[in-house]
Amino acid sequence: MNARECFRPYNDPAEFDKIIEMDAVTDMWRHCMEQYADLPAIVFQNEAHTFAQLDKDAADFRAVLSEQVKDGARVAILARNSYDFVRAYLAAVTLGMTAVILPPQLDSMTVMGCCMLYGVSALVYEPALAAQTEAVRAKLSLPLIDITAVSGKNEPMRGCNAKTPCVMMFTGGTTGKSKCALLSHGAVMQGTVNGCYGVKHVFHQRYLLVLPFFHVFGLIRNLMTSLYTGSALMICENNKNMFRDVQTFKPTIMVMVPALAEMSLSLSRQFGKNMLGNDLKTIICGAAAVAPYLVEEYDKLGIQLLPGYGLTESANLVSGNPESLRYPDSVGYPFPNQELKIVDGELWLRGKNMMDGYVGGDESGFDADGWFHTGDLVRQDENGLLWITGRIKEIIVLSNGENISPAEVEAHFNALPFIQDSQVFEAVADSGRHILALEVVPRATVIGKMGLDNPNGFILAELEKINETLPDYQRVSRMTVRDSDFERSPSMKIVRYRLNHDQTGNL
Repeated sequence: MNARECFRPYNDPAEFDKIIEMDAVTDMWRHCMEQYADLPAIVFQNEAHTFAQLDKDAADFRAVLSEQVKDGARVAILARNSYDFVRAYLAAVTLGMTAVILPPQLDSMTVMGCCMLYGVSALVYEPALAAQTEAVRAKLSLPLIDITAVSGKNEPMRGCNAKTPCVMMFTGGTTGKSKCALLSHGAVMQGTVNGCYGVKHVFHQRYLLVLPFFHVFGLIRNLMTSLYTGSALMICENNKNMFRDVQTFKPTIMVMVPALAEMSLSLSRQFGKNMLGNDLKTIICGAAAVAPYLVEEYDKLGIQLLPGYGLTESANLVSGNPESLRYPDSVGYPFPNQELKIVDGELWLRGKNMMDGYVGGDESGFDADGWFHTGDLVRQDENGLLWITGRIKEIIVLSNGENISPAEVEAHFNALPFIQDSQVFEAVADSGRHILALEVVPRATVIGKMGLDNPNGFILAELEKINETLPDYQRVSRMTVRDSDFERSPSMKIVRYRLNHDQTGNL
């Protein structure tokens, strides 16, 4: 069975045949206008914008851009999640320009540095972020374009194909320096279509956006797949108001990172009701490891939580798990039009969904044969399901020569229903010996219901029971129960400790 057909049993039969692969965003948008013109596309600040209105507004902004920027240029977008962002992004990429998505929290000097490093020809900015464009104004002769600007004109789309550059996005790993990946129209569309596979009802849904557009999960799986499927996307302007927006909009699908899914579940337990609403049927969850506990608990609420795996470099989605109840710790089956190879435990990729390369440095990202080395350690079973077992950069080499994958050890402790997150890291004992240490964040709502006199003592005892089942080289020598969450990256991944960052004070 080929990769596409592998997902057929998990989609509604009529919907599966509507999943059509396309080469460019321009092709997708023409299809959207043929099929969905009068349907709501984006809801923002209590105003619904139809596909036809978005088409008109994007054509207007294409005229704004074409008056100041040459065809094929790179245009930076500095803006928070909004309807104007969608309008500007869609205008740029359907004009054959490359949208360089800048995180809105960047300071003025960093914005200028990015514009210089990535060969940007214009900077589109949100007026509220004008202060962050000051260095560009002072030192670069770039057009600065207000994202709310209107021209009153209608500029048509340009011809784009699968190889036309589309978008540049920053990678956001937990280790190493951020890089900027260039994704073609073909890669973006493969990632967009991949978001449809394995979801029973994916067309004409209601999405609530809480992820940032500068993250590949938010831009491609949340925005692009929503548009492709004729769904309505409500943009949550302030995540503090997420649950209020849930009650107003009643989403049927949400795209989340595990930390947000964990918080929503915790609040649902605390208030005794499903805080995500009774209309929600599906959660697409990724960007970090998904605890099996989340899959099981959301199923009790009538919500299917589907883990997946992807990278910025792969236009987000590499695999998805429609069998999450049976295999909750797997990241699922690989999506179509890509090749996978496992070399010494590391996943290598190449295919239509892969980036063209990194921009602004000497590293291309690929080996001589066109393989991208993900740095992720995986295993694949006889049915084709993938499991992530760790990251090469996170491997701990102990003084006895043993190589330890923290994620592999953490998985054992995370299987406990009262453990929310854990981190295994290298530390130094008082004797000077290098050891494995463990810190855990408990699920407060679960522990609270157990009525324990000494909850930390109970947790440590249960952790030790797990520890005793591990091979000697994987056993941790020190355990700590945290009373706060770990530091996290913008994509909500745990920021891993380095040897010179040991919170216990022994280094």
